[in-house]
Amino acid sequence: MTQITLAELPETLQTLINQAKKTGETLTIIQDGIPFAIISPVQKKSLLQTLSTLEPLDEDFADVDEGLLPLDDIEF
Repeated sequence: MTQITLAELPETLQTLINQAKKTGETLTIIQDGIPFAIISPVQKKSLLQTLSTLEPLDEDFADVDEGLLPLDDIEF
């Protein structure tokens, strides 16, 4: 598959793609009334969707407070 940067496209096409990116709508390119290409923004996963795909960690974390002096009680 060929890839190019957005900057390499003509300004009009950049504007249309940025509009599709903002609205989430696809951009259909037609020739002689017949669609021949569709530009669709990639749907990003939410953070929760990404986190839900991660495997649980089965390791113990180091005690980062080990060896430190206790915290002082501070009154405001």
